[in-house]
Amino acid sequence: MEGKGPTPKAVDRDHHPAARRARAAAKQTGSSRPSTGGNRSNAKRSSNTAEMVAGRNPVVEALRAGVPAKALYVAARIDSDERVREAIKTAADAGLPLLEASRTDLDRLTNGAVHQGLVLQVNAYEYAHPDDLLELAAQSGRPPLLVVLDGVTDPRNLGAVVRSVAAFGGHGVIVPERRAAGMTATAWKTSAGAAARTPVARVSNVNRAIESLKAAGCFVVGLDAGGDVQLPGLDLATGPLVLVAGAEGKGLSRLVRENCDAIASIPMIGGTESLNASVAMGVSLYEVSRLRAE
Repeated sequence: MEGKGPTPKAVDRDHHPAARRARAAAKQTGSSRPSTGGNRSNAKRSSNTAEMVAGRNPVVEALRAGVPAKALYVAARIDSDERVREAIKTAADAGLPLLEASRTDLDRLTNGAVHQGLVLQVNAYEYAHPDDLLELAAQSGRPPLLVVLDGVTDPRNLGAVVRSVAAFGGHGVIVPERRAAGMTATAWKTSAGAAARTPVARVSNVNRAIESLKAAGCFVVGLDAGGDVQLPGLDLATGPLVLVAGAEGKGLSRLVRENCDAIASIPMIGGTESLNASVAMGVSLYEVSRLRAE
């Protein structure tokens, strides 16, 4: 009995959602792309308030990482050590204002945090608009590769994801405005400089953002240990793709999971049950970049 041959790709199956979106994306070529929502007049939205990094070690680490800053506050009659001297020199070399302040003023600036006489005022982060990420992908000449984080609350995980996005050819990260980590000095520092060249957008509603990305022709894959497909050899990895990771310990929220086109898992050996969001996303982005390079 003669076989039917290999199963066609999803985009080649007329009734598959990916095929419908591929046709929609083709129709949009040369015309305006559907917006992912939000007011484009606020395309660059500030996190509103400057952040205060307090303490000798955190200040030195932030300055070493090149976190954009506005000023370095130094306590009057500070007991200087190597960290204080390095902070003052690095800030001066970067052209930052060096401001002397009383310890009472530093207590007020940091809301009573332990500052050890050193406080770095960090610029409010300028968030991108989600449409900016699609435009960046179009300018790159490569299919969009975006990451959505669903309620990830650890800024170190966010920074690590930004670093992986930059390393593996992604075009940006989308995070919720509420109940999620933002681009703080900790996230910037963890990104190892990648935050300077990888845009992060904030949205009021992750599900609406995902729906808009799907309307723009992207295939949305959620990452979860109980996925119905495995990541290696993921179909559609070479097309417009959005990878979604959930919160630490909780995974994808129900609505976000239902909104994804597919749920993919990472095969693991041994007794490991799951990976945290940043590790899972790093592995997934590497696999996508590998498939795109073939």
